[in-house]
Amino acid sequence: MDIKNNILETIGNTPLIKLNKITKDLPGLILAKVDYFNPGNSIKDRMALKMVEVAEEKGLLKPGGTIIECTSGNTGMGLALAAVVKGYKSIFVTTDKQSKEKADILKAVGAEVIVCPTNVMPEDPASYYSVAKRLAKEIPNSFHFNQYDNLANRLAHYETTGPEIWNQTDGKITHLVCTAGTGGTITGTAMYLKEKNPNIKIWAIDVYGSLLTKYFRTGEIDMNEVHPYISEGFGEDFVPQNYDMSVIDHFEQVTDKDGAVMARRLAKEEGLFCGYSAGSCLQGLMQLKDQLKPSDVVVCIFHDHGSRYVAKIYNDQWMIERGFLDVKTFKDIVASRGAKQKLLTVTTTDTVQSAVDLMKKFNIENIPVTNGSEIIGSISESGLFNALLKGIDIKATTVGEVTEAAYPVVDFETPVERLSNMITKDIGAVLAKDEAGNYHIVTKYDVIQAKQR
Repeated sequence: MDIKNNILETIGNTPLIKLNKITKDLPGLILAKVDYFNPGNSIKDRMALKMVEVAEEKGLLKPGGTIIECTSGNTGMGLALAAVVKGYKSIFVTTDKQSKEKADILKAVGAEVIVCPTNVMPEDPASYYSVAKRLAKEIPNSFHFNQYDNLANRLAHYETTGPEIWNQTDGKITHLVCTAGTGGTITGTAMYLKEKNPNIKIWAIDVYGSLLTKYFRTGEIDMNEVHPYISEGFGEDFVPQNYDMSVIDHFEQVTDKDGAVMARRLAKEEGLFCGYSAGSCLQGLMQLKDQLKPSDVVVCIFHDHGSRYVAKIYNDQWMIERGFLDVKTFKDIVASRGAKQKLLTVTTTDTVQSAVDLMKKFNIENIPVTNGSEIIGSISESGLFNALLKGIDIKATTVGEVTEAAYPVVDFETPVERLSNMITKDIGAVLAKDEAGNYHIVTKYDVIQAKQR
């Protein structure tokens, strides 16, 4: 029987998947090493387990001990799984930039989570680096793993990720593309691949606001390069010891927006529900596409799963608030209709038959109802259908007898994404006044068409 003794034995051997739509115009074969297939849904499971094993071998982590680490969430998950199986306690220190889902998931597997501010220097006592170090000193029988400077991090990828990619491509890989954070994944994988074939190009993807790119190019640690960024899981404000820049050929920076938008494209166009770094990784490759040849075999490492980012990059409102989505509004929908048309309404004294005739003539389902001067309600196709089922004679009935609730009135600049949340089974449309004070209507069909443009 093929049985795993515990969850840790399922780490690694993740699939290599061909990208088809987004990269259809790129030369070469573009492949994704999709590491959210690991049990903790990220590539960090590999190095987390390796760090624990090395710590145990060196006597740094003893039975009943406490695992302490500063993490953006994924390394913590890998360490938490190891803690569960091996009987350790775990405390993870993260930043307020990370998604709430990451902290909640860590708590779900029994870890304690401490949140620290993002916008402080690494040496600040309040930084998550400093807090983790302090806890390790204060808590007996504990060990701070420090994934940034712990070389077991890159060793894990030298021993597993690199060989897997080499074997899965039959040694034909020409380019490795990977976001750069702690340095463990890109350095360890690159070290193995370069030993196999020194001509393989290693492209590191960084974010604006990180100092890694300038350090790679100049050898200078320039803190003027450091500023807050939204991207998660990569980029640094210092240079971790896991880096060996000699095995990296190029650093490419991407914007917060481009990485987030590309992650959403991966989900919609490739069916790969990945995290922020995957979108940034592919975006970096797209920026470098002119350097590819038809014979190239490119492997992009997709680190983690999109479930960690549901409230962020996969949330329309979050994206809109940061200017990451090209926003369409109520006003845009009205403008897209071309010729101006006065809002169709009926009065409470009109017959229901006249309302039905309007619906047929203009192929509409929702009509506001007025009392002659003000909009006081609505009438809808579904509401009339329900009235017919109750035996109401529409020819002899006035609109006032079947009037439904009035449609909500919103601002003329309301985003389409917000409108889509307001239009429901019971509320078929929304209204808004333009600059001249004239009412306009938007229905669910308008919203659907707007999102397809």
